[in-house]
Amino acid sequence: MINKIRQTLILEILRRENLISPAVLSDALDTIQADRDALDELLKNKLVTKTDLAKAFSIYGNSPYIDLDTVDIKSDFSAHFGLEVLHKYQFLPLYKFADGLYLVGSSDPENPKLLELLNATLDHNYQLLRVDRDKLESYFKVYRATQATKTALKSIQNDQNIDNNGRKDISSDVANAPAVRFIDSILEEAVKIGASDIHIEPSEKTVSVRYRIDGDLHEHSTFDISFFPAIATRVKILSDIDIAEKRIPQDGHITKIIEGQKCDFRVSTLPTIHGEKFAIRILDKTIFSLSLGELNFSDEANATIEKILHHPHGIILLTGPTGSGKTTTLYSFLRELNKPNVNIVTIEDPVEYSMDHINQIQINNKADLTFASALRSILRQDPDIIMVGEIRDEETAQIAIRAAITGHLVLSTLHTNEAPGAITRLIDMGVPAYLVSDAIVAVISQRLMKKLCPRCKKPVKTTPEQRHALGLKEDVTIYEPNGCPYCNGTGYKGRLAVHEIMYMNNALREVVSKPDTTVEEIRDVAISKAEMTPLFESAKKYVLDGKTSYFDLLSLVVSEERERKAKSPANPKK
Repeated sequence: MINKIRQTLILEILRRENLISPAVLSDALDTIQADRDALDELLKNKLVTKTDLAKAFSIYGNSPYIDLDTVDIKSDFSAHFGLEVLHKYQFLPLYKFADGLYLVGSSDPENPKLLELLNATLDHNYQLLRVDRDKLESYFKVYRATQATKTALKSIQNDQNIDNNGRKDISSDVANAPAVRFIDSILEEAVKIGASDIHIEPSEKTVSVRYRIDGDLHEHSTFDISFFPAIATRVKILSDIDIAEKRIPQDGHITKIIEGQKCDFRVSTLPTIHGEKFAIRILDKTIFSLSLGELNFSDEANATIEKILHHPHGIILLTGPTGSGKTTTLYSFLRELNKPNVNIVTIEDPVEYSMDHINQIQINNKADLTFASALRSILRQDPDIIMVGEIRDEETAQIAIRAAITGHLVLSTLHTNEAPGAITRLIDMGVPAYLVSDAIVAVISQRLMKKLCPRCKKPVKTTPEQRHALGLKEDVTIYEPNGCPYCNGTGYKGRLAVHEIMYMNNALREVVSKPDTTVEEIRDVAISKAEMTPLFESAKKYVLDGKTSYFDLLSLVVSEERERKAKSPANPKK
């Protein structure tokens, strides 16, 4: 624990910088007198952020603070230091000027042993900056994983255990074999760099490994096809898949401990003309534990969500294409609703995240445990809140709607590209319009947009075409992707959720209950009389705020237009 005098000085700095209120300061000083760590308790109670503390320590120690997310690291630290030394003393050379001066980031710039090391190694020719410890640790993890994968790939390429027919000797597939090390390293690296999927794809002469990051596939490595049998066998053994069967698709599951955390991977094989292709989905369970505040809803949208979740009965629908984060949002809603006085039951396929005090059911089609049959049984279990993973057919839709109007709060998802489209989809499934009108509380449409890299995004002035599309009267500065080592040259780092919330009111219920109501009519009323902000307008704000690019806004518009054309009378079959 930081000593009392130092804690008190840091608290005074936080107050002086208006990062805490006088009341919070008073309570924190009482905490210090009780021999507890006041700064730690401020963090736990979310009264300050780690960035706030880093800034306060920066002022206290007279070391300027810098956000690692905004730095393009251009120093080759391997010239002077190994990774273990950097990790031990918690520092990282960030930049080297032409005159030899180093900028060095450290989470503890007052550490005398660090100063001694830097003075001896860099001959006093450096400037120390304070950085966030968690961000520094994240950088080390990614670098270590990347280096391990490169080393494992070289081991495979240098491996001599190949027979005359180009096949790997499976008997050599032991814990230290190159194939084992390679698969272990790509699984670990993919988790640490935030990939969602790993693709291992054989072609005529080579095998390529690609990672899906922020929605796009990126080439990771390529090696000779002769090494593929050993790689394929290793993946199959890990995922408990029949290694002798290569003619049909197979599914498996891998569980590994990475950095002390349990990580799950879903494996799918697909026979191709050059061998089996592997797709490995990384099941990142941390995203399912997000709170409402971490879902990126605007302040206005958060206020609406609060009202929606306080409804005692009705149905709340999440819509959007596959991979738009609907399930993540649903789990966050369940976390908010999960109270000791309610009985919550879910029906999922698959159950992706286990939640305490919630009864979760896994769909099993072979045993005839479908969404519809499970939903019928749930209604005899005295539920208050029901979550149905997806409404796929008329029977499930009918039961869910009737459950909603008989006193239950139902949450579910639909595959539609906009909020108003969920209404017509339910009616098309055979649910009477008057029941849909009575049951629906709200429909939330969601998309994920790529987030511009904070380190390398470049400012540009809007063109006349962009100004017209954005509805602007004069030029403004927006940002475009550029590319740097931090974002692997893509120009993007992470993704943002964009939402369209259609909260039902009397005007909407009236238009929905009319026969032959169109999506366009529902959309017009939702915007004009229910204060719905369309997806385009929500996404446009991200462009003007510099969080995403105009190109990504265009891709959202194109996908929306394509969906509407597919549903138009000119395309009746669709």
